[in-house]
Amino acid sequence: MQVDLPEKRYYSIGEIAKAFSVNASLIRFWEKEFDILKPKKNAKGNRMFTPEDLKNLKLIFHLVKEKGFTLDGAKEHLKNEQKKPMDTLEIINKLESIKNELQKLKNEL
Repeated sequence: MQVDLPEKRYYSIGEIAKAFSVNASLIRFWEKEFDILKPKKNAKGNRMFTPEDLKNLKLIFHLVKEKGFTLDGAKEHLKNEQKKPMDTLEIINKLESIKNELQKLKNEL
C-alpha cells in the first residue's frame, strides 16, 4: 500500500483516513484495539499521529485489509513478531516503489 503523505511531524486523523481511503471511525477503532497506536492529543482533544504511528497504521492496514487477518489474528501476529513485521513491511514498500519505477520506464518505452 502506497500512502502519499508529505513529511510532517504530525498528521490529523482526517489526513490519515483520506490517505488510507477509510473512515476516521475505523482509525479511532484501531487505536482502541491495538496498543502500538498511541497518537498524541492536542488541547482540543484532536488526535495527532506521528510518522511512527503512520508506520504502525500501515502495518495494521496491511495485515487486516490486504492479508485478511482478523483483529485478534493481527494482534497475535504483532505480539509474536515484534521486529520482523516492520522489516517485512519495509521490504514490501520498497518492492512496490521499484515496481512503480519499472512501470514508468515500461510506459516510456
